[in-house]
Amino acid sequence: MRKSDRDRLEAEIARLPDLGLAELRERWVALYGTPAPKYFRRGLLVRAIAYQIQVKAFGGLSEATKQRLREIAAAARDGTFEAADLEPRIKPGTKLIRTWKKETHEVTALVNGFAWKGQRYTSLSTIAKTITGTSWNGWKFFGLKGPVRKDGFDARGRFKRPKADRRGRVVWLRARQAKARKKARGAADA
Repeated sequence: MRKSDRDRLEAEIARLPDLGLAELRERWVALYGTPAPKYFRRGLLVRAIAYQIQVKAFGGLSEATKQRLREIAAAARDGTFEAADLEPRIKPGTKLIRTWKKETHEVTALVNGFAWKGQRYTSLSTIAKTITGTSWNGWKFFGLKGPVRKDGFDARGRFKRPKADRRGRVVWLRARQAKARKKARGAADA
């Protein structure tokens, strides 16, 4: 896509919030081919129309992604939806390698589970527990879940509330840093 086309597209999307409700509904019909649901508010109409304009210009979701979203929606409708269904998936054939107590363990991801030492398991946590003898989160044990960053944000950059101490108080990172600086200054003065 040329820069002039991209600029025109951005300008068209930027003008959407300024359109009246009747104009937005007309744009909806032009893009989707059906009337907009009556209960859709302006903000949702604007976002949906902007999305559809981008789909027409750049292409939409892959068929595999659409199918996965339909499966999730069907499970939610049927009441069989579980958050575990949204866990990140590992492609079949991927090898996970972990050394534990000087022994290297190799786990292969299958379509419906994992293979370790010639046996099939449905959960990485079961394999981790078998290896260590204690309960582990399998994703963490094999390094698939990153460690929590220590600067008050998680690995994805989202704010994370600090854990409470033994007395139930939450001590924020800046407070700890200020206390450490004050202590260091006091030690330097002495």
